[in-house]
Amino acid sequence: MTAFDTNILVYARRKETPRHKEALRLLQEFAQGERPWALPWVCVYEFLRVVTHPRVFDPPTDLEAALEDVESLLDSPSLHMLGEGPRHRSLMRRMLLEGNAIGNLAHDAHIAAILLEHGVTEIFTADRDLNRFPGIKAVDPFR
Repeated sequence: MTAFDTNILVYARRKETPRHKEALRLLQEFAQGERPWALPWVCVYEFLRVVTHPRVFDPPTDLEAALEDVESLLDSPSLHMLGEGPRHRSLMRRMLLEGNAIGNLAHDAHIAAILLEHGVTEIFTADRDLNRFPGIKAVDPFR
């Protein structure tokens, strides 16, 4: 199963991003298809934080529109939503230490720990930093 990182969701929403059309097509393909895919809850909140932030986008995405995007994804029957479970504590520690995830990289370690806890080893992302975590394969779907 493949997970989607926040940046793919942002590209799919924001038309001015260089990968907009490709990201939108990819996300729609998975959301409307039968192939199982995953989305960490933490990426949903990060998506909402980024696209509605007035210092990131001018104008920012309206909150109602951003929530509609999220809700349309949540309606996908092939989607698996991922969150922290009973093994998260040990996986968090392992990802932080083995990935040397200090500062802003701690958030990526959080995502990696959630993925591994659910047996997801691949994530579509434009963020190469996720490759630093053992057991996670970060795939740039635009290359």
